[in-house]
Amino acid sequence: MTLSNKQKQFLKGLAHNMKPVVQLGGNGLTEGVIAEIDSALTHHELIKVKVPSDDREEKQLIMDAIVGETKSMKVQTIGHVLVIYRQSKEPKISLPRK
Repeated sequence: MTLSNKQKQFLKGLAHNMKPVVQLGGNGLTEGVIAEIDSALTHHELIKVKVPSDDREEKQLIMDAIVGETKSMKVQTIGHVLVIYRQSKEPKISLPRK
């Protein structure tokens, strides 16, 4: 599934007032962090993840790894914050049509 621009805009609006649910620590991207992100996605569908890193390339690699490992879709990146979405079996968020 891919998101249209209209759907991304809708999700960005929903995510605007949200706080990051998961924040990477000093150990970086571990299996435990991936499991926590996966659990949060299953429960909320739309979450923010904070990736504190000074190196842009490293931050981008971590964000890409999060999206790939959790089989989610990147909605947007703002600074150190990644907004991702993954529809659950019983959708909580009703996306607009494409």
